[in-house]
Amino acid sequence: MTSMDEQVKAYNMALSDKDREICDLLRSEIDRGLPKAENKVWHAHPVWFLDGNPIVGYSKQKPGIRLMFWSGADFDEEGLNVRGAKFKDASIFYTDVSEIDTKALKRWLRKSKEIQWDYKNIVKRKGVLERLF
Repeated sequence: MTSMDEQVKAYNMALSDKDREICDLLRSEIDRGLPKAENKVWHAHPVWFLDGNPIVGYSKQKPGIRLMFWSGADFDEEGLNVRGAKFKDASIFYTDVSEIDTKALKRWLRKSKEIQWDYKNIVKRKGVLERLF
């Protein structure tokens, strides 16, 4: 398993016990599902990258902990039903650790390696996304 970046650890530690429990489970599942991913705090929340491309991350928001897949809109997954208006992202919110379906999460993590849009070069392409896989 990949070692957790100190910034990500600090992010989780700053949360309430309930939110930290959710984020700790998400982090361990993401680390297990994406062992080659680099993780860091990016735009103020933990994000995992493959070859410099953002894949998945989570953040504390008003409705709960948001788990977001940058290319999740193309996963064809009912559970990832909070869609981004501008890009290919899709999310789910959790308010309790018991809501996390680890089987679905493992499936989404597999898909996150197979279905990727090139966010890494979005600025260079002036906001245009291209499909990588």
